[in-house]
Amino acid sequence: MGARKRKAKIIGVPMDLGAGRRGVDMGPSAIRVAGLNQSIAALGFDVNDAGNVHVHPPEAIVQTNSRARFLPEIASAAEELASMVEAALDDGAIPVVLGGDHSIAIGSVAGTSSYFRKQGKRIGIVWLDAHPDINTPETSPSGNIHGMPLAALLGSGPKELTHVAGFAPKVLPENTVVIGARSVDPGEREFVKSHGVRVFTMSELDDRGMGEVIEEAIAIASRNTAGFAVTMDMDFLDPFYAPGVGTPERGGATYRESHLAMEKLSDSGRVLSVEITEVNPLYDTTNQTGQLAVELILSALGKKIM
Repeated sequence: MGARKRKAKIIGVPMDLGAGRRGVDMGPSAIRVAGLNQSIAALGFDVNDAGNVHVHPPEAIVQTNSRARFLPEIASAAEELASMVEAALDDGAIPVVLGGDHSIAIGSVAGTSSYFRKQGKRIGIVWLDAHPDINTPETSPSGNIHGMPLAALLGSGPKELTHVAGFAPKVLPENTVVIGARSVDPGEREFVKSHGVRVFTMSELDDRGMGEVIEEAIAIASRNTAGFAVTMDMDFLDPFYAPGVGTPERGGATYRESHLAMEKLSDSGRVLSVEITEVNPLYDTTNQTGQLAVELILSALGKKIM
């Protein structure tokens, strides 16, 4: 590219339809208020904010399906998001997607996968989360779709979700990595074993260290791919560092471990899109989690200490 400035396109998804607890629809605002656009520009990017995907609030919707709650509305938002992400990549920009609950990954990863599929290439995915989000309506204890996006991206679940952007799967199990899992449902455990998805639990992370885990994750997600989508649920971090999240789980990654993960992913030169989800300002302290989300996005885009 020479001296041309790198481009970043910010896309907000004010979605809390996939979650059981309200408030993550305000996440994109909290992250923007914490200075995201200016901070990315200061890294040397040409920043364009595409605004928000259109999402109806739950109050405006008649709920019909208890096994996959708000399915039509989430699928519709995912289609719109997929188009926006693909347009950003067409424009030579790295998509920076702000959530919203983690069901939005169905759309963002669909857009990234679709763009590279048209070039005959596959993508991988690095999923940083306390939960593998690999339920289907049959295995989900809650019917909340934010527990199902990774299954949908791998081709399992309702067709409205698996076939966003018109094809499935978006990623293959052998290029799929989950990091930081510490709350796994029985159905998810079965899915992971039967599909061969690589899940690094917090126990393994404690044992081996973040650096080594991320190196292996990069290798898996990069194998025969154009690169990988990075999607982080802020509950990947311990609630001590990120209190304002949709579903807090004690025993998560530390502040520095999370930065190291994003820094190493960026250093690989294989990051195709960046997404931060599940920032919930209702449970936050003075936008601490929103500010941390900004810092982690910057690390994923190449910010260094020195």
